[in-house]
Amino acid sequence: MIRLATVEDAHTIHQIMLSAFEEYRYHEVPSSALNETVSSIEEALKNGSENALLYFLDEVPVGSVRFKTDKNSLYFSRLSVIPEARNRGIAKSMLAWLEEYARNHGITEIWCRVRMSVPRNIRLYESIGFSICKEEVVINADGLPVKTVVMKKNLS
Repeated sequence: MIRLATVEDAHTIHQIMLSAFEEYRYHEVPSSALNETVSSIEEALKNGSENALLYFLDEVPVGSVRFKTDKNSLYFSRLSVIPEARNRGIAKSMLAWLEEYARNHGITEIWCRVRMSVPRNIRLYESIGFSICKEEVVINADGLPVKTVVMKKNLS
């Protein structure tokens, strides 16, 4: 089951994200996801600057993704599946849900930013129709440069 998260789900979203991003703790530039707090997620959900999904497997939350929309696009981030639940199509299911949500809201494009140092994530998005539209170096929350690609999928 997939559903929109509520403010009360912030702790669950945080736990799933930490579990999923732990493998990036010792990368050359660790993921800033590991520094996020329950309260920062709560605040974003409360003030409407972000939405989130939760994916449940046998009534247990195992996946999440956060997203925001504007008039024409849906941007998602922190796509997270706990390690024990990977390779079951959970990420693709959440992305399909986001695409349907976008279409239902008249949004014509879905996009994300992906670290270049994680080619399996780039391949995942390419496998469902995303393409790289540009390379960027972003400065993460710790002030460190991260090489990324912007990946987009046209929904129209």
